[in-house]
Amino acid sequence: MSNSPSAPLQPGERPLLFVVVGPTAIGKTSLAIGLAKWLGCEILNADSRQVYRDMRIGTAQPTEAERAEVPHHFVDFLDVETLYSAGQFEKDALAWLDHWFSSHRTAVMVGGSGLYIKAVLDGLDDIPASVEIRTMLQQQLEESGIDPLLAQLEQLDPLQHAKIDHANTQRVIRALEVCLASGKAFSSFHSNRAVERPFDVRIIGMEMNREWLIERIDARVDIMIEEGFEAEARSFHDRAHLNALQTVGYREWFDCFDGKRSKEEAIRAIQVHTRQFAKRQMTWFKRMDGVNWFDAADRMAAFNWAMACCAERGWSPTPIEGEELL
Repeated sequence: MSNSPSAPLQPGERPLLFVVVGPTAIGKTSLAIGLAKWLGCEILNADSRQVYRDMRIGTAQPTEAERAEVPHHFVDFLDVETLYSAGQFEKDALAWLDHWFSSHRTAVMVGGSGLYIKAVLDGLDDIPASVEIRTMLQQQLEESGIDPLLAQLEQLDPLQHAKIDHANTQRVIRALEVCLASGKAFSSFHSNRAVERPFDVRIIGMEMNREWLIERIDARVDIMIEEGFEAEARSFHDRAHLNALQTVGYREWFDCFDGKRSKEEAIRAIQVHTRQFAKRQMTWFKRMDGVNWFDAADRMAAFNWAMACCAERGWSPTPIEGEELL
């Protein structure tokens, strides 16, 4: 019987899902790839925007070379016109894991979308969706701005109105969509009751000094510009109203194309808004239970912990050289 984490499950064993979380630009993808190579498994993407085709630069999708190193699932597979929710991701990801774990002990999930992570680990309530209502609300937003929608949400669901980020138009529209589609408050669908999964979970959280992360974010935006982010965004300009494109980076470019910002202002806004997004991500993940936090500059500590998790199960492959993990 093989004691490798990549071997099939033995009788009485439960599969193990490693999850890598953290803010944008901190290095989750490369850590997940190193971990998956050591485990001999594949990667499940949990980023709500990397699922879309042709948004390679703006969403920092794993490159072709990275995907050649380790297969990635749920990356670059949907048209931007497709409505895709955390609830649908939960169903799709669990189906993939069920199939994968039928012949493997381990898998790696990585991403910065907290709701997608929660969907797989804890489950979501069955929340209704309506493309027609969402389209109507999006049109109202474009015509009248966010204030009338916020007023309507306050009337239909004062609890959600009180806690939602009023600047996040996507979440405001989603909350209203559920209220109007179901006739019930959006907040009433959140039971916070975790469901039992047929696999165990170990979560690696990546963190970094705030100033260093800001430098990494700004540098990454500069690299995106060099790689052609402006042209990529321009190819979507005529579809700027789509839900998939209500995303940091693309919105700022659309404002530039519409004459609302200069190019320099757009780039600066992308950097600022990405920093704010990273802060919101950390707030979400710091509230999660069961996260084991590691300094992003000390990746070996995270790998050593993952190796210890496997050793507890009697899975002890030959350690690989440290430079292969970096």
